[in-house]
Amino acid sequence: MRDRMMGALGRARETFSDFTVGQKAVAVIGTAALLIGAVMVFRWVSTPSYAPLYSDLSGSDASAVVDELDAEGVSYKLTNGGSTIMVPKSDVYSTRIALNGKGLPSSDAGGYSLLDNQSLSTSDFQEQTDFKRAMEGELDKTIEAMDGIDTAVVHLALPEKQVFAEQQDPATASVLVATTPGVTLSSEQVQAIVHLVASSIDGLDPNQVTVTDSAGNVLAMPGQDDVAGGGLTGNRYDQVEQFENDMQGEVQQMMDTVFGPGNSKVTATADLDFDHATIESRTYTVPKDLTALSESKSSETYTGPGAGGTAGGGVVGPDGQMDPSAVPSGSDSAYENKSSTRDNAVDQTVEHRETAPGSVKSLHIGVVVDTAAAAGHDMDEVSDLIRDSIGIDRKRGDTIEATQMAFDHSAAEEAQAELEAAQKAKADAAKKTMYRNIAIGGGIALLVLLAWAQARRRAKAREQATSYVVEQLRADAAARAPIEPPAPAVAALEAVEETEEDRVRDELIALVERQPEDVAALLRGWLVEPR
Repeated sequence: MRDRMMGALGRARETFSDFTVGQKAVAVIGTAALLIGAVMVFRWVSTPSYAPLYSDLSGSDASAVVDELDAEGVSYKLTNGGSTIMVPKSDVYSTRIALNGKGLPSSDAGGYSLLDNQSLSTSDFQEQTDFKRAMEGELDKTIEAMDGIDTAVVHLALPEKQVFAEQQDPATASVLVATTPGVTLSSEQVQAIVHLVASSIDGLDPNQVTVTDSAGNVLAMPGQDDVAGGGLTGNRYDQVEQFENDMQGEVQQMMDTVFGPGNSKVTATADLDFDHATIESRTYTVPKDLTALSESKSSETYTGPGAGGTAGGGVVGPDGQMDPSAVPSGSDSAYENKSSTRDNAVDQTVEHRETAPGSVKSLHIGVVVDTAAAAGHDMDEVSDLIRDSIGIDRKRGDTIEATQMAFDHSAAEEAQAELEAAQKAKADAAKKTMYRNIAIGGGIALLVLLAWAQARRRAKAREQATSYVVEQLRADAAARAPIEPPAPAVAALEAVEETEEDRVRDELIALVERQPEDVAALLRGWLVEPR
């Protein structure tokens, strides 16, 4: 075994010695790169994967946790400015349980834990202050649990309770949020924060909550309507813009279907009603077929001589008194009086209606179509199509105008040309990169092939030289030996002839080590003699 290893090492040493300077450099650099890569892979495999143990720690808590980890011999890393402690992933839960058992981390940013240490000697002022701080801390942690918010600070202003409700000052709140870099809170998220804070504090109106970000931008302020919980954004401008974009997108999609993309342009302008109105009405109706609750009738009829009837009589005046100075007519007269009273049941309808803000007061649509694309189309039909599709109401004041004009496509054509040129350049660059990689790969393959061929030639030359040297050594030994060598010499010579190629090489190496001068002389003679 040892002889084989020594033979393999010897052959490798001979092969390396036959390399050129460049091949030796490549072999050395490649071997070093493999060793470095193996070391790095070993270190990467042996390095544990770290996971957060605690994050957003205060300075005192971080110091206490680090001291405890050093005492326990647990490896750790500090990130995020020292507020986050990383430990090996396999040790996260066990380490966290051990630290919690020792009361770490000990400090608390607020919350209901502030109310744990109250006693009978706590004053009303201290009790109210602790309650306010506890609610602020709980709201801080609740808001920070929302996606995109790193830090939240809530301040509450809770005035003392008054005996009379009319004298009670309103409660107010302010919220400061710091978002994750690159994250912008939407109007829905801001309204969620407002209503979350307002719902957590007794008597707090959502209109009394102010929300700002860390850059000083006001996201919500007192007096800003929240659209009465209509599910839309709390900003009127956002609601109008959203409605206009919806109308414009709907009409634009239809125009693109009719005239093709890029051949029409649609604009929409809406006037929305944000007034919150309450209407109460009372209506009385009498059923026609319903029997009356009560009914009474009276009738009076009189037939006889005229008023006064006898001589010296008078005429009854308007006041019902007899006029003695009147002259009786002496003719007959008739009198009839009828009256009717009917009490019917009356139906009463009371209606209470509340109009939600955000209704459409007026909608105005403008459409312009490219002249080339509008050929063969009637703009009146286009207007009717749009009016029927989105519900244009002329009585409400809605308008629609569709016209055709020649579009300027030069900018689009230039942009398309630039895009095609960029795509072509990208494709050319990809082809050049591919060709370069193929050339580099072919060159490397050619170098490897040439090195392999040269190594084969050198190996073949070494084999020929070895055979020649062996023959020369045999001839020289035969010349020096007696004409009839003894039987042991003959047996040795026959053993040499029967030896395999590896045995011949080992014998040659041993011969060179024993007789370096003779071998060198033979080699010099072999090199100078003509072939």
